[in-house]
Amino acid sequence: MIFTGEIKDPRIEQLTTVTEVNVSRDLGHAKVWVSRFGDRAAVAGSVDGLNHAAGYIQGVLSKRISLRIFPRLTFLIDNSMENGFRIAQKLRDIKH
Repeated sequence: MIFTGEIKDPRIEQLTTVTEVNVSRDLGHAKVWVSRFGDRAAVAGSVDGLNHAAGYIQGVLSKRISLRIFPRLTFLIDNSMENGFRIAQKLRDIKH
């Protein structure tokens, strides 16, 4: 939905990627981590937009995925890519 532009919020950039989803045992809640290479403010804006559109996203996905209970979605920033790049840079710095 992000990549195809189904969500019309201009804060949500198409380069935003879902990196992980954790669903509670009772299927009541799902934490969705998203990431984007580049500007941290853009990622924060995308997360705000996704949380604003969470009800719409849940509604569309609940029609596409057959579940008795569809989880309430909460979007969070995944910093793992940024942390990985920072560690790689530090390792390169140590070598030189």
